[in-house]
Amino acid sequence: MKVRAAVLAAFLFLGATPAFSQACSMCYSTAKATSKDGQRAISKGVVVLLLPPLGFMTLGVWVALRYGKKRDLEQARATVLGI
Repeated sequence: MKVRAAVLAAFLFLGATPAFSQACSMCYSTAKATSKDGQRAISKGVVVLLLPPLGFMTLGVWVALRYGKKRDLEQARATVLGI
């Protein structure tokens, strides 16, 4: 299981590498030209826009894991009882 998780993590990190070079030079230069307060506001805006998808994904993974454990327990009980 740990090997699977490590391979998945490596695949995700390697797949995301090209995304770091996707910065729009026009957007970057415009944001860099703003005042420090403007740059701080842009940074806070990025965090605010990141939180809802991150929250939904966390909730989805939690529900999936919870459902999987419940299903596994029910299957184990059915196997032990011979149903």
